[in-house]
Order: sequence, then structure tokens, then C-alpha cells
Amino acid sequence: MLKPEEARRPWSVTELARQIQLELRPLAQVFVKGEVSGMKMSAKGHYGFTIKDGQSVVEAFIFQSDARRLAMLPEDGQAFIFRGKVDFWAQAGRVRLVVDFVEFDDAGKLRARYEQLKHRLEQEGAFDPSRKRRLPFLPRAVALVTSPAGAVIHDLQQTILDRFPNMDMYVYPALVQGATAPGSVAAAVRQANREGLADVIVIARGGGSFEELYAFNLEPVVRAILASRLPVVTALGHTSDRTLSDLAADSECRTPTEAGARVVPRKSDLLARLSERGRRLEREGMRRLETGRQGLTHRGDRLGAVLRAVFTRRLQRLERCRADLARLSPAQQLVRRQAELAERRRRCEAAALRALTGRLPDLDHRRRRLGALSPDAVLARGYSITQDADSGAVLTAASQTGPGRKVRVRLAAGRLAATVDQAE
Repeated sequence: MLKPEEARRPWSVTELARQIQLELRPLAQVFVKGEVSGMKMSAKGHYGFTIKDGQSVVEAFIFQSDARRLAMLPEDGQAFIFRGKVDFWAQAGRVRLVVDFVEFDDAGKLRARYEQLKHRLEQEGAFDPSRKRRLPFLPRAVALVTSPAGAVIHDLQQTILDRFPNMDMYVYPALVQGATAPGSVAAAVRQANREGLADVIVIARGGGSFEELYAFNLEPVVRAILASRLPVVTALGHTSDRTLSDLAADSECRTPTEAGARVVPRKSDLLARLSERGRRLEREGMRRLETGRQGLTHRGDRLGAVLRAVFTRRLQRLERCRADLARLSPAQQLVRRQAELAERRRRCEAAALRALTGRLPDLDHRRRRLGALSPDAVLARGYSITQDADSGAVLTAASQTGPGRKVRVRLAAGRLAATVDQAE
């Protein structure tokens, strides 16, 4: 309380501001419950807003460093319990609640928002098992989206290296809690896809309450997982509540250690399986080789028998063809035809001879008769043949010639040339 003598002396503004700050020291840590309104972020990343109830309004402020640690960033219309200190800002003449911790006051509303987004994503088919991709059997490398400091990254790396000592890993640092966590995680997932250095992405966190894991129930993170070309595995360390990121991921693990075992096989097991398969392959190869050799021998014997049979048949056919060729040879046919012709000539000559011999008596008789009728025989009996000398016509009547005409007279021996003196 001001003393009377001090009250009479006017204070400077600075003195008043210091006195107000001194009076506010008992309010260095208070809890205030109210509804958020007018949330805005400054260029430096600080947040300013008001907290109100039905009757009063208090200005509030969150430094950027504190905002990163918060499980969630308050939004207009939501009711929270805020922890902070009441401070007087002399430069602006304002009393503000500087907030360093936020707790959601109405868990029912938070879960209602969760269910609304879940229902909308379900309608889009975001959680459909058919769209989930199989994890690669043996990835080239693993992308780790998590905080670069703490036990989570250590557990992941140790688990993977224990199982596969030379497996490559790429860490994409992300804030996994606080108001900026959703944007940070989504950006890391997009970067891993853009660079394409790994074949699978693991998003990991070390657990927490429903409110602390709420960043993984927000749409930016879920959309980044759904848009990822690479399969995504979540390992958020929760024990009961499944986040929307878990539902959207291609595979879900309870802990980072389980995720490490899920994405990378044990190298020693692979080598043992390869060795056993190599031995089985060798045994199978030897068995097939022996079976093939026996089959080849059997087939060779069968082939030899077949070839011999074929050769014998072809040789017999060749002999038949040679005989047919000899039989059908033009020279042979000519010899046969000449023999046939000689035989037919002999037969014809014999037949002709027989025919002539049988006709000789008749021929002799006819020759005698013909001789008796011959002009020569008639001439021999004293007759002659007279012909016109010019025309050669035989004269049978005296009227066929006349005096002075020349005639020729044929006698049995010789000819006469004469001239007609008188025709009677």
C-alpha cells in the first residue's frame, strides 16, 4: 500500500509499471480455463489470442519456443486449461497471460473432431485395406521420420543394425509433438518421397496420451501418408488409441523396435535360408542331372534302334527302287521291245510262208489260166494286133482307118510298120 506522503508525489510511468510487475509476482504460475478467440501468429512465430468466459476476457501470449513443446495448438472456439504467468508489458501497457502449457479442457469435443475426420476419410476409402501396399522384402534403405534426438531414433537404428548391419538409413528430422508437429511430419514424408533414397518410411514417436498424439490425428499428416509413393509404417508408441495416421499407414507397429523388425529382415536368417536353398538347389540339380543322364542313355539306345530300323527299311526301299529303275530303264525296255519285235517278225514271216505255201497250187493254176488268156498266147497262135500309128489305138474294125493311114502290127515275134492301101 502506498504511504500518504508517497501518494502525493506523482510517479513516472516506468515506476508505475515496475510497481504493477511487483504486485503481479504472486501470479507467476496460474491456471486459467477459458475459450480461445482471435488466435494469430506473428512474423516471428509467436502466438497472440484472448481467453474468455461468459463475462470477461484476458489477453494471452505463447512464445515460439513454448509453442513447439505444446501437444497441440489452441484453435478458436475450443476450451482449454492454460498454465502461465500474468505479466505486465510496460511497452504496450498491457496485462497478458504468458502461456507455457495447454491442456484440452473438453476431451469429448476433441474426440468428436477425431471421429468427424475419421468418418470423412473412411468415406473417401482412405483406410481401405485394398489400397495398402506390401512392404518391400529387403529394402535398399529405410527412411526414418522422427525426432533426431532421444531414445526413439536410437532404438530404431539399433534394431535395424542388429538385424541387418549394413542397411542404409536416412533420417528426416521432424517435430513429433507440439503445435508445429503436423506440418513438420508431413514435410518430412514429402521430402523422403521426393528424394527417393529409401524404399520404405518409418514414422516414429515414443508414445504419449491421446492429446499428446493428437498431431497424428490431424489431416496434414494423414494426407501426406496417403499421398506417399513409398510404403509407410507408423510406430507411435501408443498402447490403446489408434491414430488416424495408423489407420492410413500401410503397416502399423506399437513400438519403434517392432517397426525396425517389421521393415528389415534378419540378415543371418536370410544367409541361412540362402545357404539351405543353395544346398537344396545343388541336390536337385545333381538329381536332375543324373535323371537326365539316364534318360539320355535310354533315349540314345532307343534312338540307335530306331535309326538302325530306319536304315534297314531305307536300304530295302533303295534296292526295290534300284530294281524298279533297272526294269524301267530305256535301254532295258529297248532290248525287250527289240526281242519282242524280232519274235513278232519271225512269227509273221512263218505265217506268211505258211500262207504262201498253201496258195502256190492255186497260184500255179491261175497262172496257167492267165497264160492261156494272155495276148502273147493268142499271137502265138497266128493272130496279130493292129494299132493306129498316130494314136496308138487298137484297131478292131476296118472303118477305124483308111487308105494311106499308117498302122503298126504286133506279131508273136516282132512288129510291122505298114500303110493301109485299102479298107474293106
